[in-house]
Amino acid sequence: MSCSGGKMKLDSFSMKKLILPLVIFLFCGFANAQDKIPTQPNILILLADDMGSGDLGCYGGAARTPNLDTLAANGIKFNNSYSGAPNCSPARVSLLTGRMPARSGMYSYRPPEHAMHMAGEELTMAEVLKTKGYQTVHIGKWHLSSLPQNPEFNQPQPNEQGFDYSLGTENNAEPSHFNPINFIRNGVALGEVPGYASQLLADEFQLWFKTERKSDQPFFVYLPFHEPHAKIVSPPELIANYPDVDPKSANYFASIENLDIAVGRVLATLKENGLDKNTLVLFASDHGSYRMGSNRDFRGLKADVYDGGIRVPLIVSYPDAFPGKRELDETVWFPDLLPTVSKLVGAKLPKDRAYDGMSLLPLLKGGRLKTRKQPMLWFFYRGSPEVAMRHGNYILTARSNDSTPRTHGLSDLDMPFIENFEAEFFELYNVVKDPSQKHDLAYESPEKLGEMKSRYLALFEATQKDSVVWEGLPAYGSAKANHDKPAEFLRNQERFLDK
Repeated sequence: MSCSGGKMKLDSFSMKKLILPLVIFLFCGFANAQDKIPTQPNILILLADDMGSGDLGCYGGAARTPNLDTLAANGIKFNNSYSGAPNCSPARVSLLTGRMPARSGMYSYRPPEHAMHMAGEELTMAEVLKTKGYQTVHIGKWHLSSLPQNPEFNQPQPNEQGFDYSLGTENNAEPSHFNPINFIRNGVALGEVPGYASQLLADEFQLWFKTERKSDQPFFVYLPFHEPHAKIVSPPELIANYPDVDPKSANYFASIENLDIAVGRVLATLKENGLDKNTLVLFASDHGSYRMGSNRDFRGLKADVYDGGIRVPLIVSYPDAFPGKRELDETVWFPDLLPTVSKLVGAKLPKDRAYDGMSLLPLLKGGRLKTRKQPMLWFFYRGSPEVAMRHGNYILTARSNDSTPRTHGLSDLDMPFIENFEAEFFELYNVVKDPSQKHDLAYESPEKLGEMKSRYLALFEATQKDSVVWEGLPAYGSAKANHDKPAEFLRNQERFLDK
C-alpha cells in the first residue's frame, strides 16, 4: 500500500484483504435476511355465512362485490364447488378437518350451551399447519363449541384446537351485525364493540398483523364472517345502492357488499406489505342461502341437501404458484381443502382416521385432477331428503319415511333416529345435464340407481361407524318441534318443481 499525491493506492494483496471480509459480511447479511423470509406461503381463508352460490357479482349476483370479483378474475373461480354440509357448524367442521361432519358428530348447527361440539380429538387445519411453523389465527364466527369456556360443558376452545390467537363469537353476532356485544378475544369478553361485524373483523386482522405477526413465520388466518346471516343490519348508504329490490333484499345485498369492503381491506393489508403474491387466499360461503333467488338455478335452500343448499362459491388465489385468470368446472368440496393445504406445505396427515377429500394441488397448479374414487356424501337428519351423494355426474338422494316433527337443534330424541337411519325413497339426477334437479332418473335408469345405492350404503355404513353418540342433549319437549319433514319435502317441490 502506498500514498501518492494525497491519494491511497492499494496493491492486489491489500485489495483481497479488504474485499474478502466485505463479501463475507454481505453474504452473511443476505443469508440472515433470507432466513427471516418465510419460504412457505401464508394462508388466508375467508368465509361468508349463509351466502348463496349466486350472490357475488362474479357469479351473476346482484350484490356489489368489486374486491371479490377482482380476486376471481385474477385468480381461480370454481363453478362446481360444494360445502360439506347444508348449515353452519357441520360445514365448518368439514372445512377445518377434511372429514364429513357426521364422522365427528356435528349433525347440525350448534345451539348455544349445547352438548354437541367439535371434539378435541379432531385434527384441525390450524394444528396441522403449526407442525410446519405457522402462526395460526381465528377471527370471526366460531360455532364449534362454547365460547368463552363454560365449565359445565368444558368444550375445547380455539387455542386448544390449534389457534394461537382468536377473536370471535360462539354463534352469530348479537344482537345483530351492528354494535355486537358477544365478541371474545383470547377468552376475554369485550362487551359492546361499536361498528359493523364485517368491519370489526377487518379491524382485528389489521390489529393482529401490526402487533402480533412475526415476519420470520408464515401465517394461517381463518376469517369466517357473520354476513349475510340474519339478523342483518347494513349501513344505510349501502342499502341505498339497491333501490330496485324489496327492502329485505336490499339489506341482504348491502350486507354482502359490506363484507366485500372488509375483504378489500384485508387484501390491501397483504398488498401494502408485499405479501399478496405469496399468500394463498381462499374465499367461500359456508353453504347455500336461505333466500330464494340467491342459489343460482339450483334446487333447494339452506338446510337442504339438494344442490341449492350445499353448492357454494369458491375463489382461490396464489399468484406465486397457481396460474390465474381461470374458471374451473371440476367438482370439489370442503373436505378437499385440508389435504390440499397439507400437501402444499409438506405436512403429513396422521393415518389414524378417515379423510373424505383429495388434494386439489395438481389442478390448482394447472394440471389435471385425478378421478375421485370416494363419492361425496351429505347427511342432514332433520331435512327431507336426509341424504345426498354425488359420484361423477350423478347425485343420489335418500329419504326416510320419518314423520316425527324435529326440533331446530339436536335433541335426545334425534340420536336414536340418526343411529338407526334407513332410507326408503331414492331419487337420481344427472346434475350435468339437469343442474336444477327436476328430472328424476330413478325409474328410467334402474342399473345406475342400483350402482349408486350400493355406493351410498357402503359409504354411509362406514361413516356411521365413526359417528358420535351425544349424551346430555336437551329433552325433545324443551324446544318447539317445527320441522315437519313430509310437509317440507312437499314445499320444496312446490317451490322448485311446480313453477
